Amino acid sequence: MTEARRGATEARHPTGTLERHGPIGTQRETEPGTTSDGQGPVVLDGQEPAVVSARHEAAVPDGHEAVVLLREARASVDPELRSAMNSLPSSMRRTALYHFGWQHADGTPAAGNAGKAIRPALVLTSAAALGGPGARTAAVRAAAAVELVHNFTLLHDDVMDRDATRRHRPTAWAVFGDADAILAGDALQALALRLLAADPHPAAAAAATRLADCVMELCEGQHADTAMEGRAPGDVTLDETLAMAEAKTGALLGCACALGALYAGATDEDVEAMDAFGREAGLAFQLIDDVIGIWGDPRRTGKPAGADLAARKKSLPVVAALASGTPAAAGLAELYATPYNEGKEDLERTALAVERAGGRDWAQAQAADRMARAMQELARAVPDPEAAGGLLALAEFVTRRST
Repeated sequence: MTEARRGATEARHPTGTLERHGPIGTQRETEPGTTSDGQGPVVLDGQEPAVVSARHEAAVPDGHEAVVLLREARASVDPELRSAMNSLPSSMRRTALYHFGWQHADGTPAAGNAGKAIRPALVLTSAAALGGPGARTAAVRAAAAVELVHNFTLLHDDVMDRDATRRHRPTAWAVFGDADAILAGDALQALALRLLAADPHPAAAAAATRLADCVMELCEGQHADTAMEGRAPGDVTLDETLAMAEAKTGALLGCACALGALYAGATDEDVEAMDAFGREAGLAFQLIDDVIGIWGDPRRTGKPAGADLAARKKSLPVVAALASGTPAAAGLAELYATPYNEGKEDLERTALAVERAGGRDWAQAQAADRMARAMQELARAVPDPEAAGGLLALAEFVTRRST
């Protein structure tokens, strides 16, 4: 263990850092820990990422430990995922394999990008932190189940949001139609619960119950998100937007950490602390995701620029900006009260209004605050900084990304 890792639970206070490249953009997954040119995390206006522990930066390359954990998680869960999807009926299997990047639309094999694997990495790293290597091995099915649920939500979200690209390729509904994408998502959720039902591990039943409860919370969050789209800009409060984001994003990251703790045989108190750690880290993740969704570079995100602004979505930076009471907030409210006019200038003007009203600064500061809360929860369950090191690295990674 390096000296830099000691006391890391108290020392780290990460924030999201983003490059001002294209004026508008939206997040989608690329290779963990890299930008499109393979150079690792980018910076905002030439500044270094705001991470307090300089000693850790000197000892470990940017994001290296997290990248290793993500790649190891992907290697561990992919065989389970492929085996599960091979059991699907051919029509749903084709759509699912395409969505994961493992097949082209014509059914030929592809070596595509299946995503960062943040959620399965959290399951496996939480299990290892609390129960050692044996617990990590035992939790592979649970990690695969969480990844299946995550991709179920992505398939459905893309249909509801009419997003045409994900991971630098057309979305499943855009290729196969709404019905096939929805049914493939339903099938992935069923596969997730079947994996846990067939798992002989003594924690499997509790894990299945927790994951099912999480899916219901995810659905509640998605419903709140879609309902907000039809409301006037001034009618949506910051508190309800934060609650929606916790349900949509924080719930599954919290569940992932809790499942890892269950498979490690942790106490109920530690399971709940791990859930709270994941939820707070997940809210920080969503805050940075929303920032990237407005100011990220589409060359890195794999998503057309400004989709959320064009749809007049009430993302966290937007709602914070609208609630600021500034002249820029009034201008933003006027822009959001009118339909998108199909022009790049509309998106640039809207993004500038969000920034001038303080939405960008608020989101990045809030992400840092949520990550500090996450560290406190993690210290309750895993007080040893060495054992917590992998989880700290993953938490830092999700708020330092540019994609």
